[in-house]
Amino acid sequence: MKSKAIAYPYVGWMALFVVAPILIITLYAFTSGDREFTLSNFQDMSQYASAFGRSFLLAAVATLICVLIGYPMAYFLARETGWIHRMATMLIMLPMWMNFLLRTYSWKFLLERNGLINSFFGLFGLGPFQMIDTHGAIVLGMVYNFLPYMVLPIFSVITKIDHKVIEAAQDLGANNLTVFRRVIFPLSLPGVLSGITMVFIPSVSTFAISRLLGGSKTLLLGNLIDMQIIGTAYNPHLGSAISLVMMVIVIICMAVMNHFGDGEQGVSL
Repeated sequence: MKSKAIAYPYVGWMALFVVAPILIITLYAFTSGDREFTLSNFQDMSQYASAFGRSFLLAAVATLICVLIGYPMAYFLARETGWIHRMATMLIMLPMWMNFLLRTYSWKFLLERNGLINSFFGLFGLGPFQMIDTHGAIVLGMVYNFLPYMVLPIFSVITKIDHKVIEAAQDLGANNLTVFRRVIFPLSLPGVLSGITMVFIPSVSTFAISRLLGGSKTLLLGNLIDMQIIGTAYNPHLGSAISLVMMVIVIICMAVMNHFGDGEQGVSL
């Protein structure tokens, strides 16, 4: 009985700050301003189909870039020891010690028309280039802010791979490329899938990055929900419907990723 009582504060916290908001959003999504049941909120979402597609496309691109950059970084960290390992880990973790908005603002100042990067190109007679208020700037902000969430899960999984498995593969005549392709990479896939989930979900729902680096020209789901809930377009019922649909899509994506992760059956030589 005492062991169950320890969980009561956590259950209360979850009920108050997780379950209750979801129920409120669901209630708003299926009601109108007159508090009558309606499905019109979901029908009105069709006018924002481009925002859905753009959000998932940019999030997918950012996630792919994080995989291509993060996996080699994690592999390098797992193989190195001593001061190189500590220094590389510190450089990856250092940006996370700063405020999220501060990190994003720094890129805004770097990418703007009179920013540091364009000023540097100007020394060689190049530019100025339009880098701010573009899709590329948004993807850059996503990659910069969420890359550690890709590196750390992969690094954690690679470091736990039993070195005896690698030695066994080498004893069977496998070269380094074969060991990586048939042993290390398959065993590290759970970390890759975890990293993809941890990067894709905040990327598809972000609004601070798109607002600061994309300007008013790029409307993503996070900005759309913000506009409907507390912004100029104020329509909490439509905003709740969009939030609910996005939450369902994210849950489906997580279920699919977990299914692939659970389906990993080890390695074969």
